[in-house]
Amino acid sequence: MADSRQRSAGKIVPFSAIEPDVQELIRKGVEVRERSYSPYSKFKVGSAILCADNTVVTGCNVENGAHGSICAERSAVVKAVSEGKREFQKVVVVADKLENQFTAPCGSCRQFIIEFGTGTEIFLSPPDMSEVLVTSIKEILPLHFTLTD
Repeated sequence: MADSRQRSAGKIVPFSAIEPDVQELIRKGVEVRERSYSPYSKFKVGSAILCADNTVVTGCNVENGAHGSICAERSAVVKAVSEGKREFQKVVVVADKLENQFTAPCGSCRQFIIEFGTGTEIFLSPPDMSEVLVTSIKEILPLHFTLTD
């Protein structure tokens, strides 16, 4: 189980207790995770975004030997914005747990997500989809800065 610090940032629930539309979003995150280009870290991450118009946009992490990595969440956000999507309902992040903790978006990804709405729900899942940490962007990015909130 995750540590108590993570528990306070959301609720851990079994995959089977998640709504079917979110289960499908998590499956899409698992699928796109396999397309990750991560030859340096070997740490694959997939992300799926449910946009306000009910379309789904996905992204995976892409590493580069000279300039680091583009995270899966930012990959999906940039793809969504390039397709004219600027409001997100739900964001899924699928990655292995590290030290038995869910892998959450990094600070840059949190800011990328909150730029497009403070009401976005966040779902963190390992690839085996055994359990999901359910939270929100406002919970994982307190004292945030946005132009609209």
